[in-house]
Amino acid sequence: MLMRPVRRAGRPGLVGVAARTAVVAGTATVVAGGVSRHQAGKQQQAADAAAYEQQQQMAAAAPPQQVVYQTAPPADTGVSDDTVAQLERLGKLKQEGILTDEEFAAQKAKLLGG
Repeated sequence: MLMRPVRRAGRPGLVGVAARTAVVAGTATVVAGGVSRHQAGKQQQAADAAAYEQQQQMAAAAPPQQVVYQTAPPADTGVSDDTVAQLERLGKLKQEGILTDEEFAAQKAKLLGG
């Protein structure tokens, strides 16, 4: 004769109860975490919207500020553009070897008034 497995009738065993409890607790933890993240996201979004609205109101209320940049007047060195051009020409003549160092220094002193 064949023996049939004995099935238990009634309450589940200790392992079954522990497994069911673990599944229920895990599901509850996941759901609670999702709900709290969702609520925190909504609160953050509301705070961001309020801050943006406040910033827009402040920008509308304050008149625009104009930034004025002032440049310093050019320093008066006592040297005109004509003098600079003559000094450049003397420098070229010196580089070409037409003027010696002494002649260049003398002409430079003469132009600068020294």
